[in-house]
Amino acid sequence: MIQISPATTPPTGAAPIAVIGAGITGLSAAWHLQRAGAAVVVFEASGRAGGVIESIRRDGWLHESGPNSILEGPPGLADMIEALHLSPRRLYAADAAKNRYIVKKGRLVPVPTSPGGFLRTRLFSTRAKLGVAAEFFRSRGQHTDRESVAEFTIRRLGREFLDYAIDPFVGGVYAGDPYRLSVRHAFPKLLALEREHGSLLRGAMRKKNTSGGPSGRIFSFADGLEELPRALAAAVAGSLRLRTRILALRRHEDGWTIVHDRGGEVREERCSAVVCALPGDALGRLNFQGMAHPGGLAVLGEIEHPPVASVFTGFRREDVLHPLNGFGILAPKVENCHILGTLFSSTLFPGRAPAGHVALTTFIGGTRQPELARLDDEFLVRLATAEMGQWLGLGADPVYCSVRRHPRAIPQYNTGYDRFEAACAAAEAAAPGLHIGGNCRDGVSLSACLASGQRLAAAALGRTAPVPQPA
Repeated sequence: MIQISPATTPPTGAAPIAVIGAGITGLSAAWHLQRAGAAVVVFEASGRAGGVIESIRRDGWLHESGPNSILEGPPGLADMIEALHLSPRRLYAADAAKNRYIVKKGRLVPVPTSPGGFLRTRLFSTRAKLGVAAEFFRSRGQHTDRESVAEFTIRRLGREFLDYAIDPFVGGVYAGDPYRLSVRHAFPKLLALEREHGSLLRGAMRKKNTSGGPSGRIFSFADGLEELPRALAAAVAGSLRLRTRILALRRHEDGWTIVHDRGGEVREERCSAVVCALPGDALGRLNFQGMAHPGGLAVLGEIEHPPVASVFTGFRREDVLHPLNGFGILAPKVENCHILGTLFSSTLFPGRAPAGHVALTTFIGGTRQPELARLDDEFLVRLATAEMGQWLGLGADPVYCSVRRHPRAIPQYNTGYDRFEAACAAAEAAAPGLHIGGNCRDGVSLSACLASGQRLAAAALGRTAPVPQPA
């Protein structure tokens, strides 16, 4: 991440930079702009900032409506947390979080975390292990821009590795389908390993990451992830306008006019640049008056966003036989499960369940079974409990439960995603001063969204910053 040096005061008389959207990307962009001394105004149509990040504390339970943790990234993230005085609030995941489980033949099998563990694991057959080992000697393949994650994995590592490693991982990150996701867009780092080192294994060894898991430590905060957007929103509170709907954007030679509606009062406001940090479908609905190319953003409404339901359940500790010594469970498609996976929430971080209790968060739906995410709350709780009961030894019904739904959850970086990237680039080229980012362009993880906000701030200030990498 590029470091944007703070200034003492904004340039005299400068029109503010408009940030549209107060999700985590927009808040990050606004914070970095303000730190650099730029005047900024943030427009948010809803009544709260933070987007899908919402931490709910009730009756001694703490559950996340959306994301549950964040992965440490470049130094810029640590600097932000320090500047927001959140460092004392940060909680790193428990050591047990390094353990992860995959469902195989109806039982939980630990994911190997070392070469020795891979040789001993029951997760893969001997034939599959030999196939993975042979990847070291395979030459670079004939990659095409339309190669899917599944095709890439089968080509390099074999079908069994796809079924019991990559497919459940894809379900956990994207709630998606590896046969449809583009390896170039969804997992560019995998493709880079092949291109730069000729082998995924050779590249992982040179990067000293032989576990195959994400690098960096996982963390949250004492009162949940929402502490971060709350702190960012507080830092830019004087510039934040909630319940404000954008009606139109007009570009002039010396800037922009934004027409907005706040509480039934329609007003026009001049700004020097426009930062768009909205979901793809909302970007596609923006009304750019008198500009043909930005209107091409309507194609972003075609980006697939499958529905996902988050089912939080709490149990008495004695009613769960499994030690819950891990990050959680991922369920491969070949196992015909009804869930995507379950996080051991109270193992990951303290304070997620009352004393003597444990908390679990189960995800249902995605591209695999979107219809399940639309079922009623009671059915979803029964479904999650019944499936987990087979693996965790649940001896009683949950004593607490909460269901949150995301009708349009995670954007799918499917093959052919180039046309959405091209639409964003064409809009920016046609309308100087327009800057587009967020999870439909810069990656779906929280770290990527925060980096996207910093990139957008740098662009609006006429500087350059690295483009965030998905996953």
